[in-house]
Amino acid sequence: MRYFPLFMALENKPVLVVGGGEVASRKIEALLKAGAKVTIVSPSLVEELLDVVKSGECHWLKSFYSSELINRHYVQVWATTDNPELNHQVYRDAKAHNVLVNVVDDKPYCDFITPSMINRGRIQIAISSGGSSPVLIRNIRESLEALLPQNLSLLADFAESKRSVIKSLLSSVEERRVFWEQFFARNDVQEAKNNRQLEQVFTEATRSPFEQGCQCVWIRCSEDVELLPIKALRYMQKAEMVLYWSELEKGFLEMVRRDANRRSYSDSAQLAEMVNQSRGEYRNLCILFPKSSQAFNFMQGTDLVI
Repeated sequence: MRYFPLFMALENKPVLVVGGGEVASRKIEALLKAGAKVTIVSPSLVEELLDVVKSGECHWLKSFYSSELINRHYVQVWATTDNPELNHQVYRDAKAHNVLVNVVDDKPYCDFITPSMINRGRIQIAISSGGSSPVLIRNIRESLEALLPQNLSLLADFAESKRSVIKSLLSSVEERRVFWEQFFARNDVQEAKNNRQLEQVFTEATRSPFEQGCQCVWIRCSEDVELLPIKALRYMQKAEMVLYWSELEKGFLEMVRRDANRRSYSDSAQLAEMVNQSRGEYRNLCILFPKSSQAFNFMQGTDLVI
């Protein structure tokens, strides 16, 4: 992993953009959406940026760039001109003041890069190839856009409005996590179009007891991670405990929920003991086993096998 993924709070933070062309316009649009206080340095601006300046959304220094313009006051500096020499000078000046800098489309001169974004209100999904393949990332973003429900923003806003209510009803973090997992998994929540519908479901859900017991799912794993069905991925993302064959391809574990507990096993006897113990401790248990093996069939019983 070459870049550490990070969402940076820019609300009311000063950001300097050197350049006033189309590239600067695209970057400034995103910066303003994040609430940044943008200063533009350029002798001229494209029409879109002139409109932004006239509306008072950002400040324009109508001049050529000079090194004295950069200081520790700024949290970010962007070099967006079509002059590589000037962009590199901006980079050196920013580094001299330990300010994060991005020279657009010039990776060696970037402290950070901007990913491709999917926005659903409070929900933001960032996708990056580390700058190696923008077209591939665009294709991935388009695929995800088609899969993600349009009401994600509605769900996020509703959950935020109910945080204090749930804290007063459920004392532990674990209880609150289970509640929201079950709430968001409901079909009527996933299809809700307004707050009134969500409010009805929420009221009902807070009056109903939690589902008890452990849901145990067995997932057959071949040698190719890409052959995992979408249904299997859903359960792997819900799992609290994952038991996996010790020789399993590491790519399968990358598909598992990040905060899930994980334990490896090497034979059926060891797995049987681990399954019995885990059933009493977790609500969502996932077992990854080699597709070619029949050694674990006797343990599966009525559990779901994918």
